[in-house]
Amino acid sequence: QVRLVESGGGLVQWGGSLRLHCRDSKNILNLGVMGWYRQTPGKEREKVATMTERGITTYAPSVVARFTVSRDNADNTVWLQMNNLKSDDTAVYYCYANRLGVDYWGQGTQVTVSS
Repeated sequence: QVRLVESGGGLVQWGGSLRLHCRDSKNILNLGVMGWYRQTPGKEREKVATMTERGITTYAPSVVARFTVSRDNADNTVWLQMNNLKSDDTAVYYCYANRLGVDYWGQGTQVTVSS
């Protein structure tokens, strides 16, 4: 079974950068879409950025030109490079992967942007 382990969250100043990392520690093959979602208290979880196994990316409009998603298929790893961070980016970020129609989630990592 897929087990996603995240790292890289933390506290950063407005305008700063962070890089999130996520890997399937079970190294299960044939992961499909991988990426990142985020959630703040009282709101639904929203998609931030995803990438298919062939490299097709999608981004939330609010992060275009600031965030970049990348992955290593051989290592079942996905990253999220976040630049020019804003207060609205403060959230718990969740790693996501889909395998054969089943969704998997990481435990979440907190990103806090201070103004």
